[in-house]
Amino acid sequence: MEKTHKILVVDDEERIRRLLKMYLERENFLIDEAERGEQALEMALNSDYDIILLDLMLPGMDGVEVCQRIREHKATPIVMLTAKGEEMNRVQGFEAGVDDYVVKPFSPREVVYRVKAILRRASATAYLKTDTITSHSILVFPELTIDHDAHKVLASGQEVNLTPKEYELLHYLAQSPDKVFTREELLKDVWHYDFFGDLRTVDTHIKRLREKLNKVSPDAAQMISTVWGVGYKLEVPK
Repeated sequence: MEKTHKILVVDDEERIRRLLKMYLERENFLIDEAERGEQALEMALNSDYDIILLDLMLPGMDGVEVCQRIREHKATPIVMLTAKGEEMNRVQGFEAGVDDYVVKPFSPREVVYRVKAILRRASATAYLKTDTITSHSILVFPELTIDHDAHKVLASGQEVNLTPKEYELLHYLAQSPDKVFTREELLKDVWHYDFFGDLRTVDTHIKRLREKLNKVSPDAAQMISTVWGVGYKLEVPK
């Protein structure tokens, strides 16, 4: 029997929570709700959710701070709900560890699509089932090891705690070392955005990935190379 996924919906507007709950429950998801940032943080830390839908503008603690506090303890996928005029806040959200965002007013069907897409890729087993690229389960480089079966990354022998999207981005680059990928390619193949998506999504995730690797191994962090005017690659030291 397929696992029922548990989702936390966080928004201070009851009508939005009701709308999302209605559409998500049609897909047999279990839904919990929160209307304030502090409440959402407590629920996120005390329960194991498969994904969190998090409004940016909340009374009290805002969505960016909630995300930052969650990221100190957990790598639960987080989708941020933002209004159109909050572009700078969305960038802050990505830097805080948000995996995706949906702009209000949104189509509930789009939210369901994003949730399903993230959940399919959030676990190692689900990713392996949908992965059409032939690859070894363990990728080994001089300062970096990616164990795909265990969904684990080691830099200079120390484990690095990555969000699902950060892991998927690193694994994607590592499958084709020294190959340069454009931001558009990464957005399409890692985020599966064909018609929408902000290219800075890629930049902020690359930045976070480097920062996390650098804390453990500067040599591993330097492997993620920027090819100016083109994109990014995982460069293997010669």
